[in-house]
Amino acid sequence: MALLITDQCINCDVCEPECPNSAISMGPEIYQIDPLRCTECVGHHDEPQCRVVCPVDCIPLNPEWIESPEQLLTKFHRLQAG
Repeated sequence: MALLITDQCINCDVCEPECPNSAISMGPEIYQIDPLRCTECVGHHDEPQCRVVCPVDCIPLNPEWIESPEQLLTKFHRLQAG
């Protein structure tokens, strides 16, 4: 699954630079995660780095974007090739 930033986000700016896939960007009001770029850090780290650094724990799995670990790894390889 891709991750999702909820409206509990306080715009602290710590998650964006931690994303190895550049999937996090500022939205109209809070940060947002591009599900086409989010691999939950598969291929880079053992756990999603945005979740590790988030001080308010507002980055759950996105239930609308379900992906298996194999699909996340495939996406990682596609992003690396591009």
